[in-house]
Amino acid sequence: MVLRSVFALYQQVPNILSRVAVMMKPQVVFVLGGPGAGKGTQCTKITENYSYTHLSAGDLLRGERAREGSEFGQLIDRHIKEGVIVPVEITINLLRKAMEETMKADEKKFRFLIDGFPRNEDNLQGWSRVMDDKANVKFVLFFDCSNEVCIDRCLERGQHSGRTDDNRESLQKRIQVYLQSTRPIIDQYEKQGMVRTVDASHKVDEVFADVKAIFDKEG
Repeated sequence: MVLRSVFALYQQVPNILSRVAVMMKPQVVFVLGGPGAGKGTQCTKITENYSYTHLSAGDLLRGERAREGSEFGQLIDRHIKEGVIVPVEITINLLRKAMEETMKADEKKFRFLIDGFPRNEDNLQGWSRVMDDKANVKFVLFFDCSNEVCIDRCLERGQHSGRTDDNRESLQKRIQVYLQSTRPIIDQYEKQGMVRTVDASHKVDEVFADVKAIFDKEG
């Protein structure tokens, strides 16, 4: 009798664990770095090797801009072309919706890489206001790379990407926005001991070796 009960409980463990995963808050890693630092490339490699879902704030905004009937399409388009940051309410709504849909579709997917967010103090305050009790930020993955390398990479990418912001004029604006708005956010997290820095100036596989060491340790 006892053995049957133990065996029945053992069979229920996977279902119990799955229900726990559903109830868990999303576990988030913010991925920051200048334009062209390789955030998207490295996020792809992370998702191939670890149980994370990659959410790019920029891709979500570009997708919303292209969505037929979007009430925010023109506003997003104008901000992206001018190299300035889109209002935080729009970005957070898109991120929250993407996380909810991912977890609803697969209850085991509750770990997220949020790439390109928070980009300024307004983003950070908006996240704290809306998401602090809904998600846990594990750490910040910072891809550190010189402005020159970032610009060269973006110009090369722009030859094939079709992105309207991969041109020298937009890039210089984006670099300035990054230095003035995003670097102070990274510094804030650094003071809290939450930043994991990677030298992103190397080749893709060399950079990922450093990234892998971080995720093997942090989980």
